[in-house]
Amino acid sequence: MTAPPAPATRAELFAHLDQLGIVTRTVEHAAVFTVEESDRLHREIDGAHTKNLFLKDAKDRLFLVVAEAHARIDMKALHKVLGCARLSFGKAELLLEVLGVTPGSVTAFSALNDRAGRVTVVVDATLMASDIINCHPLVNTATTSIKRDDLVRFLRATDHAPRIEHLPAT
Repeated sequence: MTAPPAPATRAELFAHLDQLGIVTRTVEHAAVFTVEESDRLHREIDGAHTKNLFLKDAKDRLFLVVAEAHARIDMKALHKVLGCARLSFGKAELLLEVLGVTPGSVTAFSALNDRAGRVTVVVDATLMASDIINCHPLVNTATTSIKRDDLVRFLRATDHAPRIEHLPAT
């Protein structure tokens, strides 16, 4: 049995974006693990900032939910919008196995590592109103700015055409 391919590196992500003709801008910074820790960056980097939820439903379906950083998502109602069983957060081991990142580094860009197509990517419609979206480039020590339409193009190129949904709020 062969081992699964290693997760893409940050350099491989940027090479993939270059191959797609997608221009991005990346800012280096200290590691951030929460939205609160990254708030100071929001003032320094233009565009919408994201929070990302790696979720698993009761039937083992996996979801990567990408929302605006301060969105207050109603987790008890989200499964109804997604048309799935009740949701819980995916364990760190599963996150690493499927998306090739660790907690704190979850990002829309991690769809690049889901070569088996196990994850459904869901993007909040509110976030899609922004021209520029900021995501971690597979690590939480930098933020990469990408045009909204280019992010969608990137996701489609990884076979993860995003579901754009109005996420329920608390």
